[in-house]
Amino acid sequence: MVSSTVEADVEAVLASATADGDEDLLVVNPSIETIEAIVSAGMDGETTDIPDVRLLVEERTIKDATDGFLLASKAAALVDRRILTIRTPEVDLSTTLLVSADRVAALVEATDGIGVLSTTDEAFRESVGDAYRARFADAADYRLRTPALDRVRETMDEALGEEPRADFEAMLEAIDGTDLADRLDAVAVALLVAAKHGVLLYDLSKWGEDVGIASKATFSRTKTDLEDHGVIDTEKVPIDVGRPRLRLQLGSDRLRDRSIEGLASAAAELLE
Repeated sequence: MVSSTVEADVEAVLASATADGDEDLLVVNPSIETIEAIVSAGMDGETTDIPDVRLLVEERTIKDATDGFLLASKAAALVDRRILTIRTPEVDLSTTLLVSADRVAALVEATDGIGVLSTTDEAFRESVGDAYRARFADAADYRLRTPALDRVRETMDEALGEEPRADFEAMLEAIDGTDLADRLDAVAVALLVAAKHGVLLYDLSKWGEDVGIASKATFSRTKTDLEDHGVIDTEKVPIDVGRPRLRLQLGSDRLRDRSIEGLASAAAELLE
């Protein structure tokens, strides 16, 4: 016997699936939307009783889902916290399932929401659950190459200060899912925020390379591109020994005294 319900969105489905307080949830063949919802729920400080989530997902799907820095960094943080485990199978997956201790449900797209089909046949439920838990056990761990957001926060606070870090995160959140994210990657955002706060290029690029965002050469190339478009400027700062270092500054009056989102928008316009 099969029962069905229709939820408004993925978040509602996940909340329903974990309402019984299961300790872990196996999500098989999740969509990009489902992955985003899981990561968002895991990073939401106001959400409680989140189960440990194990994703069995095709490599091309998880690559597409974590193409942006912000979501990838959040997912990496959940992996570090041991809340999230991501594995990729050797064979393609065809069905999207939620598998918990006492439930197996299939997710299907309906005209007015996400459909949830679950069975009350205990033997079938146990058979399907055991099969996919075995497939998860045999699958390979997926390694996210983006640094965890927790580590980004901690090291940026120490290297550059709490205000640049807060603005860096706020700008990434502001442009996430918009056209601005296509023109301003994490390196450009870091440079833009550093210019707002007058950070030395050396300090920024050293931090960025050490934490794993990008190499010093990538920061230098992006700095040159932003400088060529008038987004940022630099000022030489003498030091006791060696060549002067460069202090990053905003390159145009139209960029000053703007909100974080307004600063991102104005910078993107200059880059067109």
